[in-house]
Amino acid sequence: MTVAELGLEPLADLLSVYGLACEWIAEGTEIPGSYWGDREAGVIGNRLIVRADTPVHSALHEACHYICMSPARRDSLHTDAGGDYEEENAVCYLQVLLADELQVVGREKIMRDMDAWGYTFRLGSAQAWFDEDAGDTQSWLEGFGLIDEGGRPTWQLRRARSDTA
Repeated sequence: MTVAELGLEPLADLLSVYGLACEWIAEGTEIPGSYWGDREAGVIGNRLIVRADTPVHSALHEACHYICMSPARRDSLHTDAGGDYEEENAVCYLQVLLADELQVVGREKIMRDMDAWGYTFRLGSAQAWFDEDAGDTQSWLEGFGLIDEGGRPTWQLRRARSDTA
């Protein structure tokens, strides 16, 4: 599913809670801040940059990097979100949760799109990982205040912890 199929407004409304601004650029224009290039979403500071052909999973993924990164890294974010293995898993998990907040997307659709794009998970699919192997990721997200004990988004950005930058 592309941003054009979803529409920018639902995406922008969802992400504005996190202080992210969605910016739509013209087709054929190179996407500033895109790590992967081509049609993949870009992120610079608190700006998520997309085109009509940008996949929704890409937009949510880059947005979730912004949400999941430390405040210090967020302050200097440009193109490469960085992060470690645990944070990358948290980004993938949170993008599934946020997809449920977009009526025409939902977790099943976003996970199929993630698999089609080439995300890799130990159990072979995003669905299997999410359902059977993401307990450590849930704990990470809870520990940084990004989801509550019921597994729902808290609509907060990652907080700093004394043991993490």
